[in-house]
Amino acid sequence: MAATASPGASGMDGKPRTSPKSVKMGATVFVQPLDLVKNRMQLSGEGAKTREYKTSFHALTSILRAEGLRGIYTGLSAGLLRQATYTTTRLGIYTVLFERLTGTDGTPPGFLLKAVIGMTAGATGAFVGTPAEVALIRMTADGRLPVDQRRGYKNVFNALFRIVQEEGVLTLWRGCIPTMARAVVVNAAQLASYSQSKQFLLDSGYFSDNILCHFCASMISGLVTTAASMPVDIVKTRIQNMRMIDGKPEYKNGLDVLVKVVRYEGFFSLWKGFTPYYARLGPHTVLTFIFLEQMNKAYKRLFLSG
Repeated sequence: MAATASPGASGMDGKPRTSPKSVKMGATVFVQPLDLVKNRMQLSGEGAKTREYKTSFHALTSILRAEGLRGIYTGLSAGLLRQATYTTTRLGIYTVLFERLTGTDGTPPGFLLKAVIGMTAGATGAFVGTPAEVALIRMTADGRLPVDQRRGYKNVFNALFRIVQEEGVLTLWRGCIPTMARAVVVNAAQLASYSQSKQFLLDSGYFSDNILCHFCASMISGLVTTAASMPVDIVKTRIQNMRMIDGKPEYKNGLDVLVKVVRYEGFFSLWKGFTPYYARLGPHTVLTFIFLEQMNKAYKRLFLSG
């Protein structure tokens, strides 16, 4: 899943509460097909105007027809390892920074400082989770290649071992800069767009500060966040899956990916896989901010009302 600051993972005392890692990993089982469809769509039609898949549904049915039910769960072990490494690091960093920046009187950090903490934690977690991310991208992309070109990783540990053995240890962190950039963009866009959307809805006069308003603002925030972070996400996907051609990498850097995608595939190809990406990020954004709002209300009612 896209990186977030976990602004909703805080208790009524204002201190962050880390959600069980097993819950995040359990959710991965359900969203893995969405990840696979998104990755396949982002890699489809590489270097050409033609599109391999017309829609997300077309991509899903094509994968099911060609690879079977097991095919849509290709890379599940890498998805689970990504959650184990990324989530643990992100929440750990967030908790430590939050507690260190909490005032001596127990006053929690302000909104902007929380955002900075969240972006820092997200970027750090993304760096630690990059090896699993590289394995995930490659494993989910394998089925679209001709049989003689497939990497054929058996599981995430086999993938990591072979990447180190065949391409060197630094390859495990290929694409770490766009991965970290995506984490920062997601956090910044999510927080800013939610706050702005909520204020817009309240100012319209049709909403009051209740769960319906929070839900609508969250859905808008998820849409904005998806749109803002997808170009960075496609850069990450292309770089982590690229091969060496005549001893040279397919792409020089992230900017080269963006230029080539726009030139050869069209500007809107930067948003390939929008639907499965939003299907993942949207519900997460909704749950995050609804949880945050309820915790804030409970905190004010129990501790500030007197």
